[in-house]
Amino acid sequence: MLESLLEFIGEFLLQVMIEALVELGFRALAEPFRQTPNPVVAAVGHALLGAMAGGLSLWLVPAHFVVQGGWRAANLFFTPIAVGFVMVAMGALRAKRGQSLLRIDRFAYGYLFALGLALVRFFFAK
Repeated sequence: MLESLLEFIGEFLLQVMIEALVELGFRALAEPFRQTPNPVVAAVGHALLGAMAGGLSLWLVPAHFVVQGGWRAANLFFTPIAVGFVMVAMGALRAKRGQSLLRIDRFAYGYLFALGLALVRFFFAK
């Protein structure tokens, strides 16, 4: 049971770290393009970027942290939700510091990014 919990925590931390690094990249790229895009297109873009990050993560960490089938499915459901809440918390910290927020600092966009990442890892990790 403890091993399963550690597997969940490992997968969660991997997704949070990757999403935080991508957010840093978004911040660097967002400044020149300060127009309000279509939210649906932005949502699809975040999911696709998450899937690309998931593909890149397979090169860095090819094995899935959660190895048991049923737990992997649960991880696919719960981890993106948890990462979405982490992104909301990070956005709240940024807002408190007077920094501008990106879409990924909101739950839905953070969730979609993490879901794209988790789906790729779910289907393609060893």
